[in-house]
Amino acid sequence: MLVQCHFSVSTPGRGILNITDEVAALVAQANVTTGLCHVFLHHTSASLILCENADHLVQRDLEAFMSRLVPDGDDLYQHTYEGPDDMPAHVRTVLTSSFLTIPITANQLGLGTWQGIYLWEHRLRSHQRKLTVTVQGE
Repeated sequence: MLVQCHFSVSTPGRGILNITDEVAALVAQANVTTGLCHVFLHHTSASLILCENADHLVQRDLEAFMSRLVPDGDDLYQHTYEGPDDMPAHVRTVLTSSFLTIPITANQLGLGTWQGIYLWEHRLRSHQRKLTVTVQGE
C-alpha cells in the first residue's frame, strides 16, 4: 500500500517546532502495519530533524549552536536578496536535512523513547511550510 498526504505548518519565525503528532496521525490513517514513513519538506530555508522530545532546552541549545556556527549577516555571503538571514538559512538547511524516513511498526511511527520529529525554521520571520508524507508498507 502507498499513501501520500500533504500538510502545512505555519512557523512563528526562527525556531524548532514539534510536528510528531501531525505525522503520527497521517501514519495511523494510512493503516499500514509494517512499512516506512517518508517526510519531505518543500523548502530550502527550513529543515527536518529527529530530536530529543523530553527537554525543550535541547532545541534551544541546538539553535544557539547553529547561530554560532552559521551567524546571520556574515560578510562572507553574497546571496542576501531576502535579508541577512537569507543565505545562513540555506546553509543551515544543507547542514541538516529536508527529509526523514522513519520505520512504521504496528501502525505507529517507530520512534525511540525520546525522539520527536521537528521542523526547524531557519528564517527570522514567519513562513507557511509545506510537507509531504509518504507511507509505504503492508
